[in-house]
Amino acid sequence: MSASRLRLLHAIHDFLPRHRAGSEIYADALARAQSDRHDVFVLAAEYDPATAHGTIRWRAHDGLPVIELVNNWEFDAFDETYSSPRLNAQLRHVIDAVRPDVLHVHNLLNLSFDLPRLARRAGARSVATLHDYTLVCASGGQRVHAQESHVCEVIDPERCRRCFAASPFQSQRAAGRLTRHPGGRVASRVASWIRGRAPQLAARMHRLPGPAVEAGDMIRREAYARAVFDTIDLFVAPSPFLAREFVRLGLPPDRLRVSDYGFERFPHDRCDSCPALRIGFVGTLVWHKGAHVLLEAARGLIGPHEIHVWGDTSVFPDYTARLRRQADGLPVRFRGGFERSDVARVYGGLDVLVVPSIWPENSPLVVHEAFIYNVAVVGALTGGIPDLISHDVNGLLFDPFDPAALRAALQSLLDDRGLPARLAAAAPDVKSIEQDALEWEDRYREVLRDAATAAAVHR
Repeated sequence: MSASRLRLLHAIHDFLPRHRAGSEIYADALARAQSDRHDVFVLAAEYDPATAHGTIRWRAHDGLPVIELVNNWEFDAFDETYSSPRLNAQLRHVIDAVRPDVLHVHNLLNLSFDLPRLARRAGARSVATLHDYTLVCASGGQRVHAQESHVCEVIDPERCRRCFAASPFQSQRAAGRLTRHPGGRVASRVASWIRGRAPQLAARMHRLPGPAVEAGDMIRREAYARAVFDTIDLFVAPSPFLAREFVRLGLPPDRLRVSDYGFERFPHDRCDSCPALRIGFVGTLVWHKGAHVLLEAARGLIGPHEIHVWGDTSVFPDYTARLRRQADGLPVRFRGGFERSDVARVYGGLDVLVVPSIWPENSPLVVHEAFIYNVAVVGALTGGIPDLISHDVNGLLFDPFDPAALRAALQSLLDDRGLPARLAAAAPDVKSIEQDALEWEDRYREVLRDAATAAAVHR
């Protein structure tokens, strides 16, 4: 196949600038890196009760065309949360408008498990980056039951039912039903206004009881997800751990490869004159990311230190309030969110990054960023983090359910102030986003060639 321009459609559950987690950041960087050589579009869902469910709207983000599908969870049955006739009809319009050669799936949450099948019917091939466990975890893809503080080693439909019933998605289902009643749209506009100005009040308003969810609903969803495996030509897991997990969950290993993320690099200067050890958390302030573990571990540290918590405090306000209570009396600063262009400044102000994740992480972007900007990493012994960190070689590892173990790791860095620099100096090389884009181009052309060959055989 010639090196002609391809039409690429990246599909993700939500997108920048409003949503700033790792998969959104990566999808944005990859799409922009590809845009010089190819025609690139981003398809993302958005929750907006002030706008009619199913609305398609176009916008731009840093020069990327973004097609936004409004999904207000106005569903009659649980099955529609992952296979909605209304959303499928709108997705067919998107595919007809874009005419992609390749659909690159990052996440099908809030879109439809049917999207790869719809793309194939239109002549496109599909690939996927596995960022999390959304295909098999209905409550957000982290395989944690936050209300019961439980990490799900296996998929248990009864536990999934209980977890989903307590999740924000269940409240969205309830709000979606309300919207369809007379006056509901006005109520939703009021709720949307409150969410933008008083997020803590909005979070309480959205704790609405939703329609009943049964274990059988979860069993059907899991079976439907396994069928999605057959509609995607190639999967890429950024960590060996995640690859092993998806094989265990039923993904055919012959359509799965391991290849880590690529990263943008920004000019940076380090400030090394601070007498205190600067300890940082960077990420979403949500329970499964474990910032509370860091704050619990920090109580009792001996020696001059500062803790900088970087993350949007308005996304999960109740959890943030818990963190603020924990931080009382500690040298903690809540720094808020930041723009991607500020990433070098953020890491330039840290000596140590703590990644205290409770959920089985994939290949955390923040670990790679710390490697790039010469920051030592103390990471949880979970998921793909040990694939990146060799204990006492290029970082330290600890049990995320043992704050005392994290405290001991941080105390060792306080006791030996040269240790953070030695660990950071041993960090591995990190792939550039430009190299990653070229590798993905090779994969796209490979699946297109394979499809053309198969079509020729069947003529």
